[in-house]
Amino acid sequence: MKKIVFLTGTRADFGKIKSLIRILESHAQFEPYVFVTGMHLLEEYGYTVIEVERCGFKNIHTFKNHTDESTMELTLAKTIEGFSDFVKKIEPDLIVVHGDRIETLAGALVGSLNNILVAHIEGGEISGTIDELIRHATSKMSHVHFVANDLAKKRLIQMGEVKDAIFTIGSPDIDSMFSENLPTLETAKKYYEIEFQQYAIAIFHPITTEISQIEKYIQAFTQALVDSDKKYVVIYPNNDLGSKIILNNFKTLASNTHFRIIPSVRFEYFLVLLKNAEFIIGNSSAGIREAPYYGVPTINIGTRQENRALHSQIMNVGYAYDEILDAINVEHQKFPPDIESFGIGNSDKLFLQTLLRNDFWEINHQKQFVTL
Repeated sequence: MKKIVFLTGTRADFGKIKSLIRILESHAQFEPYVFVTGMHLLEEYGYTVIEVERCGFKNIHTFKNHTDESTMELTLAKTIEGFSDFVKKIEPDLIVVHGDRIETLAGALVGSLNNILVAHIEGGEISGTIDELIRHATSKMSHVHFVANDLAKKRLIQMGEVKDAIFTIGSPDIDSMFSENLPTLETAKKYYEIEFQQYAIAIFHPITTEISQIEKYIQAFTQALVDSDKKYVVIYPNNDLGSKIILNNFKTLASNTHFRIIPSVRFEYFLVLLKNAEFIIGNSSAGIREAPYYGVPTINIGTRQENRALHSQIMNVGYAYDEILDAINVEHQKFPPDIESFGIGNSDKLFLQTLLRNDFWEINHQKQFVTL
């Protein structure tokens, strides 16, 4: 039986890997483990480890990687220490990490330095801020890649990765998006005490490479939301450098009845709220990934998703108040869903098929750069 360790640090990456864990849970040849850390264990962000535990996975391990003094590099160091101890105890055959978070890089480093096969989910993508550097660094420290589309595969090949170690499976969150087990809109609204008939979703994450401007950005953003006179479900940002500035600004909205501010939303509930939203605004990847699959308009602000927002229905604007307000005041209409860019909702099955291949486990742990 093969031991597979999945590492998750945020509500977002857990939503992306949940279907992959679940399909292995029910297969006799695999024993999955879930290493839960990062934002999952922060009370301020909703203590979302509860959502992981609700899934009923057999092997869940928690590790708190934050302290009061934590900065991104200290969080990286502490995650490496905690995950290293766990890996030495479990002795897994494969470590699976997702995306571009600090915890992701930590998982890949621990695996590679201990000669354990590392699989990176959704490498080969581009965006703004520090995330892109972390994602590419993680790809270079990984042996296997499960990518969302052929364009991501092409980029990894350009980075010198071995073509035969890159598998296109789509984006695993699409598996959940079209699940028959999603809650109803009424259930989601009741659970999060949302009383609006019509609403938009607002999410604004910090941009670490533009930290000196964050306060100006978030003030313009929230003022535009207020002056638009629309109703918003506002979801907390991630906890990168600058997040406290954003959260302090959100406090000014607390008494405004046009806003429902929520630290974290369960992934399936978020999908239902997004599907029924008038639009999504901010700089979350949900506006680039999930929204087009539901035909929901996106107002993408600034550089965080730079070069990633390729869909014709995504409106890209700058950080200025006037630009944001003008974009909000456009008449937003749903459009035919885009169901091709990131798979068709069978990532879990393609993932399992790959792991069942004998040659998968023969992939060389000693990577060689492939010169084009």
